Amino acid sequence: MLAKKIGVTLTVIVLSLPFHALAQSYAESALLFSRTQLGGSARIQAIGGAQVALGGDYSSVLANPAGLGMYNRHEVTFSPAVSNYSTESDFDGDVTKRTESIFNVPGFSVVLNFPKENNGFLGGSFGLSMTRINDFNGTWQYQGRNNSTSIIDYFMEQANGDTPDQFDTYHYNDPIGLSYYNYLIGPQSILDPPGPNDRYFTDAPVASDQQEIIKTKGTSYQWSFSYGANYKDVLFFGGGIGLTTLRFKGEKNFSEEYLDQDTIESMNVVERLDIRGSGINATLGVIVRPVNFFQFGVSFISPTYYQMSESYDATMQSYWNDYDYWDGDSYINLNNEEASTDVVMSTYNLSTPLKLSAGAAFISEYGFISGDIEMTNPGKARYSSDETDMSFSGDNEEIAQSFDKVINYRIGAEFRYKIFRLRGGYNKMASPFKNNAPEGKIVTLSGGAGVRLEKFYFDFALIQRESENYYSPYLLNDHAEPVVHMKNKTLTSMLTIGVTF
Repeated sequence: MLAKKIGVTLTVIVLSLPFHALAQSYAESALLFSRTQLGGSARIQAIGGAQVALGGDYSSVLANPAGLGMYNRHEVTFSPAVSNYSTESDFDGDVTKRTESIFNVPGFSVVLNFPKENNGFLGGSFGLSMTRINDFNGTWQYQGRNNSTSIIDYFMEQANGDTPDQFDTYHYNDPIGLSYYNYLIGPQSILDPPGPNDRYFTDAPVASDQQEIIKTKGTSYQWSFSYGANYKDVLFFGGGIGLTTLRFKGEKNFSEEYLDQDTIESMNVVERLDIRGSGINATLGVIVRPVNFFQFGVSFISPTYYQMSESYDATMQSYWNDYDYWDGDSYINLNNEEASTDVVMSTYNLSTPLKLSAGAAFISEYGFISGDIEMTNPGKARYSSDETDMSFSGDNEEIAQSFDKVINYRIGAEFRYKIFRLRGGYNKMASPFKNNAPEGKIVTLSGGAGVRLEKFYFDFALIQRESENYYSPYLLNDHAEPVVHMKNKTLTSMLTIGVTF
């Protein structure tokens, strides 16, 4: 359990959380997997995702199935995209930038319309879609000189209170144990004069050049199966089931190169985390059109219930200068030392919070303006496990104490001229932290254009997502750990091609 808690901190970077405030718990990953991104067609993403009251787009399959009731045709769509990820890290004035681009497929869909007239009931449409709802790809790097603290200070603080024999059991599969087997820390009882057997020291110097590279990969997709119906072109209602898949892989590579090289030159630790999950949820929605130029809608998305599997392992290396280390009985000559954990595997369950959205749309022959508000409470996410030796009571309490309900806003507009469309949108996800940390917010600006023909259309969208966070590679009791300011930007170019029949 402890090894997993250390490894799961990899997830926090993706979502721009303040790492120094909530390090080494499952709370970060609960928020990461609960806080889904914009989904749907290029048209909907270009207007900031403001779609609850719109309808007539395959994105309704995921967001508000009532919108399927506005279809009067069959439709098939395919949406490819290219995402460019850029990060900027500031380590005490030393700025490091990284960029990379990845081709992906945000989604495809099939909508089948079945018209029918029966006492005002005008039939409806079935929709199937595959939509990317989360993106975990990114690479972060920082480097700089730290004259005040070392990650070894963290290892010593975590080891204090435990005797050396506990490293064969309690700390065997975590970096604290690896630091002991690399001789980076040792019990004070081997010193002259001897100290306590459960307090630790190090022969490594404090001042060092620190560097870390964090790589994350993966996505979360949802397969949605929905139906929307039409009553008198005034009331539209629908529901659907969502089957989600989740894959997250992360690797952290942290190193220190010491300025005083009499004893040791450098050390590095690599942690790897692999999380896979599958889940299920339900969506219900209603759209009302009291007059031709105005629509309002409401959508309810249930909690998603995930079954998760996780594996974690770590390796640590230290490069000593032919150093003679006294272990209490004899001298050990240290050069290149290495130790690794087992591959720690586990399974558990996660339920993410429900989402309630409301929206309004003003429509004319020249286009529309649409706006949504979304209410959710990340503090309601909960873990559980069928394994008798795993308890998530502390993690669930941390989630409840750290996160609060939020209201997210989306607004967008479309201008129409003959077969041409021009769009723009804005989306703000508020900070979910009870302390209102500003780095918890995510802002998305979007725009796009499209062409609508009788049997064919294509839409283009450009989506820019920005956030920032503060990250610490380790935490210390006196809060003297280094803090890295990170800015994250994702620019996605997306095309949706649709055929109607």
